[in-house]
Amino acid sequence: MHLGESIAVAQTVGNISKSAEVMKLVNNLMQAPQMAATMQEFSKEMTKAGVIAEFVNDAIDNALDSEDMEAEIDEEVDKVLTAIAGETAAELPEAVRKDRIEVPAQKASTSLQEDGIAKDVDDGEELDEIQLGLLKLDPN
Repeated sequence: MHLGESIAVAQTVGNISKSAEVMKLVNNLMQAPQMAATMQEFSKEMTKAGVIAEFVNDAIDNALDSEDMEAEIDEEVDKVLTAIAGETAAELPEAVRKDRIEVPAQKASTSLQEDGIAKDVDDGEELDEIQLGLLKLDPN
């Protein structure tokens, strides 16, 4: 049993020494100090890029500040529409302006009356049908 353990330990030692040699070769190829310097420069550049991107985004947001501009645009549009409506109303004769104000009210009352007449007609037809049905049932 001791012999098996000794062989296993010898194999492990051999494998570890081979791993150490491979690690030395990789370390020589990688040049760790230069890699560290490159990574620090990269980190600085990424920080600069992030700051520049933030400045650009802030500048664009400020240039396109839509909330204030929308309110100003709405005010100007309202002013223009009011001016146009005032000019148009001033050009109309007084009688036409009164007629236009009264016409929508008349149309609304007329449509209500027409609806009522149509309902009365339907009710009258239903009454006639019911009376005919009762007459058919009544033997006299």
